Amino acid sequence: MSVSQFSGLEMLQAMLDGKIPPASITQTMPLKGISVEYGKVRFEATADERHLNPLGGVHGGFLATIMDSVTACAVHSALEAGISYATIDLNVKMLKPVPQNRPLIAEGKLINLTKSLGISEGSLKDSEGKLYGHATATCMILR
Repeated sequence: MSVSQFSGLEMLQAMLDGKIPPASITQTMPLKGISVEYGKVRFEATADERHLNPLGGVHGGFLATIMDSVTACAVHSALEAGISYATIDLNVKMLKPVPQNRPLIAEGKLINLTKSLGISEGSLKDSEGKLYGHATATCMILR
Protein backbone atom coordinates (compact mmCIF):
# COMPACT_ATOMS: atom_id res chain seq x y z
CA MET A 1 0.00 0.00 0.00
CA SER A 2 1.30 3.44 -1.00
CA VAL A 3 1.28 6.26 1.56
CA SER A 4 -0.93 8.22 -0.89
CA GLN A 5 -3.66 5.68 -0.10
CA PHE A 6 -3.62 6.61 3.61
CA SER A 7 -5.88 9.31 5.00
CA GLY A 8 -3.95 11.98 6.91
CA LEU A 9 -4.95 10.40 10.22
CA GLU A 10 -3.93 6.91 9.04
CA MET A 11 -0.54 8.20 7.84
CA LEU A 12 0.21 10.05 11.06
CA GLN A 13 -0.89 7.02 13.11
CA ALA A 14 1.35 4.73 11.02
CA MET A 15 4.30 7.05 11.72
CA LEU A 16 3.47 7.07 15.43
CA ASP A 17 3.27 3.25 15.45
CA GLY A 18 6.59 2.91 13.58
CA LYS A 19 4.96 1.26 10.54
CA ILE A 20 6.31 3.97 8.22
CA PRO A 21 9.23 6.32 8.88
CA PRO A 22 8.53 9.78 10.26
CA ALA A 23 9.15 12.88 8.15
CA SER A 24 12.87 13.61 7.80
CA ILE A 25 12.43 17.01 9.53
CA THR A 26 12.24 15.04 12.79
CA GLN A 27 15.98 14.39 12.45
CA THR A 28 16.75 18.11 12.26
CA MET A 29 14.09 19.22 14.73
CA PRO A 30 13.82 16.43 17.30
CA LEU A 31 10.12 15.60 17.29
CA LYS A 32 8.62 12.43 18.69
CA GLY A 33 4.96 11.60 18.23
CA ILE A 34 2.93 11.19 21.41
CA SER A 35 -0.64 11.01 20.12
CA VAL A 36 -2.74 11.72 17.08
CA GLU A 37 -6.49 11.86 16.58
CA TYR A 38 -8.78 13.62 14.13
CA GLY A 39 -7.90 17.33 14.36
CA LYS A 40 -5.36 17.02 17.17
CA VAL A 41 -1.69 16.03 17.44
CA ARG A 42 0.81 15.97 20.30
CA PHE A 43 4.58 15.74 19.88
CA GLU A 44 7.55 15.91 22.20
CA ALA A 45 10.12 18.47 21.01
CA THR A 46 13.61 18.94 22.42
CA ALA A 47 16.00 21.70 21.34
CA ASP A 48 19.68 20.79 21.54
CA GLU A 49 23.09 22.24 20.65
CA ARG A 50 22.19 22.15 16.92
CA HIS A 51 19.48 24.78 17.46
CA LEU A 52 21.39 27.65 19.06
CA ASN A 53 21.66 31.25 17.89
CA PRO A 54 24.98 33.18 17.99
CA LEU A 55 24.31 34.20 21.61
CA GLY A 56 23.93 30.59 22.77
CA GLY A 57 20.15 30.56 23.21
CA VAL A 58 17.72 28.37 21.30
CA HIS A 59 17.04 30.02 17.95
CA GLY A 60 13.50 31.32 17.44
CA GLY A 61 13.35 29.32 14.23
CA PHE A 62 13.21 26.16 16.34
CA LEU A 63 9.91 27.20 17.90
CA ALA A 64 8.58 28.46 14.56
CA THR A 65 9.38 25.16 12.85
CA ILE A 66 7.80 23.13 15.65
CA MET A 67 4.68 25.31 15.44
CA ASP A 68 4.52 24.86 11.66
CA SER A 69 4.77 21.09 12.14
CA VAL A 70 2.02 20.72 14.75
CA THR A 71 -0.41 23.14 13.14
CA ALA A 72 0.04 21.51 9.73
CA CYS A 73 -0.23 17.98 11.15
CA ALA A 74 -3.48 18.93 12.89
CA VAL A 75 -4.88 19.87 9.48
CA HIS A 76 -3.33 16.77 7.87
CA SER A 77 -5.06 14.53 10.42
CA ALA A 78 -8.43 15.62 9.02
CA LEU A 79 -7.71 15.05 5.32
CA GLU A 80 -8.86 12.16 3.17
CA ALA A 81 -6.46 9.90 1.27
CA GLY A 82 -4.78 11.52 -1.71
CA ILE A 83 -5.33 15.09 -0.47
CA SER A 84 -2.30 17.22 0.35
CA TYR A 85 -1.82 20.65 1.88
CA ALA A 86 0.69 23.46 2.27
CA THR A 87 1.11 26.12 4.96
CA ILE A 88 0.33 29.53 3.48
CA ASP A 89 0.30 31.58 6.69
CA LEU A 90 1.97 31.02 10.05
CA ASN A 91 1.69 33.51 12.93
CA VAL A 92 4.01 32.64 15.82
CA LYS A 93 4.18 34.28 19.24
CA MET A 94 7.37 33.50 21.19
CA LEU A 95 6.51 33.98 24.85
CA LYS A 96 9.54 32.61 26.73
CA PRO A 97 13.01 31.44 25.69
CA VAL A 98 12.90 27.75 24.73
CA PRO A 99 15.19 25.77 27.04
CA GLN A 100 17.93 23.55 25.67
CA ASN A 101 17.86 19.77 26.29
CA ARG A 102 14.45 19.85 27.98
CA PRO A 103 11.55 17.94 26.43
CA LEU A 104 8.53 20.13 25.73
CA ILE A 105 5.03 19.22 24.55
CA ALA A 106 3.90 20.62 21.21
CA GLU A 107 0.20 20.38 20.48
CA GLY A 108 -1.74 21.26 17.35
CA LYS A 109 -5.52 21.58 17.07
CA LEU A 110 -7.72 22.00 14.03
CA ILE A 111 -10.00 25.05 14.30
CA ASN A 112 -11.81 24.97 10.95
CA LEU A 113 -11.65 22.97 7.73
CA THR A 114 -13.24 23.84 4.39
CA LYS A 115 -12.70 22.43 0.89
CA SER A 116 -9.83 24.83 0.30
CA LEU A 117 -8.44 25.93 3.69
CA GLY A 118 -7.53 24.43 7.05
CA ILE A 119 -7.11 26.72 10.08
CA SER A 120 -5.30 25.45 13.16
CA GLU A 121 -3.50 26.55 16.30
CA GLY A 122 -0.51 25.23 18.17
CA SER A 123 1.22 25.56 21.51
CA LEU A 124 4.55 24.60 23.06
CA LYS A 125 4.49 23.94 26.81
CA ASP A 126 6.60 22.29 29.48
CA SER A 127 5.38 19.49 31.75
CA GLU A 128 4.04 22.04 34.26
CA GLY A 129 1.97 23.76 31.58
CA LYS A 130 4.21 26.85 31.18
CA LEU A 131 3.58 28.27 27.70
CA TYR A 132 6.67 28.98 25.56
CA GLY A 133 4.94 29.73 22.28
CA HIS A 134 1.62 29.86 20.48
CA ALA A 135 0.78 29.89 16.79
CA THR A 136 -2.06 30.02 14.33
CA ALA A 137 -1.77 28.71 10.80
CA THR A 138 -3.65 28.54 7.55
CA CYS A 139 -3.07 25.63 5.20
CA MET A 140 -4.17 25.53 1.58
CA ILE A 141 -5.87 22.22 0.81
CA LEU A 142 -4.65 20.80 -2.49
CA ARG A 143 -7.36 18.61 -3.99
